[in-house]
Amino acid sequence: MNELLKEKIKLFVLAGINEEKVVGEPDPFWQGLKNTGTELWLDTGDMEEAEKNWSAEMTALTTNNTLVNKEIQKGIYDSFIAEAREIVKELPLQEQIVEIAFILNARHGLRLAHKFGGFVSVELHTNTAHDFDAIVEYGKRYFEICPDQFIVKVPYTAVGLLGARKLRELGVKINFTLEFSARQNMMVAMITKPNYCNVFLGRIGAYISNSGLGNGSGAGERTVIATQNIVSRLTKDNTVPTKLIAASLRNYPQLDALAGTDVYTMPTKVAAEGKENMDGNFKSKLKVVYPVDLIEDAVKYFPEKLWDVTEKELALAKSLDKNCPKDGNELINRVHEAGCGDLFPYLSLADLEFITSDGKIPKHERWAKRIESEELAIDTLLNLAGLASFTADQAELDARIERIILKGV
Repeated sequence: MNELLKEKIKLFVLAGINEEKVVGEPDPFWQGLKNTGTELWLDTGDMEEAEKNWSAEMTALTTNNTLVNKEIQKGIYDSFIAEAREIVKELPLQEQIVEIAFILNARHGLRLAHKFGGFVSVELHTNTAHDFDAIVEYGKRYFEICPDQFIVKVPYTAVGLLGARKLRELGVKINFTLEFSARQNMMVAMITKPNYCNVFLGRIGAYISNSGLGNGSGAGERTVIATQNIVSRLTKDNTVPTKLIAASLRNYPQLDALAGTDVYTMPTKVAAEGKENMDGNFKSKLKVVYPVDLIEDAVKYFPEKLWDVTEKELALAKSLDKNCPKDGNELINRVHEAGCGDLFPYLSLADLEFITSDGKIPKHERWAKRIESEELAIDTLLNLAGLASFTADQAELDARIERIILKGV
């Protein structure tokens, strides 16, 4: 795409933003949590829901492919899509769709930024997850639209690590996403050095529970606290230390259980229920080691890989940082050569199709023997399932765009 068209798209996204600004009122409840050292972000793209819960102590909103798709499917952007189509109509159809998806994410993110005045995390199209040039290109374009408030979300893939590393070198703020363990986030912190990284803690407990390996309690919390401590230690001397996000809290007791974690992304339901049911007397829990409810047989599936980091894994990350791979394939091969192949397993197309069909929480019985043999791991599966889930929601958004494009042809 030529630079003239890119500039035209940027101006189109920026034009006509006229959101009534929301000024959050101070709230002692949220101030109590903030005093433990936790930044408070809302995990929503719904402006009405965000406004109901926004307070002076909150600093950002975060969106993803699923949340933006929910907004697009309401039909509120249909006429805007038709206008965007006129700008990109000379591109091939699939390029039009991807470009309009970018426009929608940027536009909705910009509206949130104007309305609430905080940072907004915006997500790349899922088809860029394994495309270095696309990650860098679209990451730069997001950042140029709103450099003071946009944080670009890049997913945990081998190529994502390298693309986000390049974007950080260019000064782009990065929220590295879709991690499920301390060791994944250690790799991210060492190689990419992003502004933020994540533990999607709710799905960790759900996997253990759904798999019959235990009731799931304590697993996500233990993983978050362990990750927080190692990421803080590894990046404390960086020019910009990496902050950990406890992502998509599942229930309001977690507001207390994880107090002191760098950042919370809170669904509005969790935020509202917390205010309604808790006293606001928060204390940091960063020294707590939460017990995890597991059956005896769970040990053979190495659940500790969610919260422990080995010296071998740490040495690998240091090596990859010092001598950065030229591409994703080299990174994956070096991971296997180091004896850490379950961080980036070799998978067939059939494997990937099964992961997609499993949904957000992989079916343990399908993968149990391969986890036991350490060919892959629980965090690996959850990452792949998360990306597949986002891809499905992105496809639904793309389908709506395509229908509107074709209607106007």
